[in-house]
Amino acid sequence: MALTPDDIRRAALALPEAYEELHFDIPSFRVAKKIFCTIHLKEPRIMLKLDPEDQHNLSDGEVIEPVPGYWGRGGATFVWYGKLEPGRLPGLMRLAWANVAPKRLLKA
Repeated sequence: MALTPDDIRRAALALPEAYEELHFDIPSFRVAKKIFCTIHLKEPRIMLKLDPEDQHNLSDGEVIEPVPGYWGRGGATFVWYGKLEPGRLPGLMRLAWANVAPKRLLKA
């Protein structure tokens, strides 16, 4: 079964101190005011803010790919959630969250 925006929302909000806030009219998920995920509602994709090394290691060009240009070089990564194996979502979401979360949360 394919993932839905509600599945993405649940996974993001399950992380410590994560909250939802609109970012240019699309849902974004943040920790300590930093975005780690956005849901694009016109296309079945999310953006995860990964560490560039994780982005490089996980990119496959079909389901997970760098955002083109400047943002992608900084770790912004598109994930086509309609094609993503549901069991992979929590781990990817945690990587994105950990990339921007305060160190005090990472120790917990």
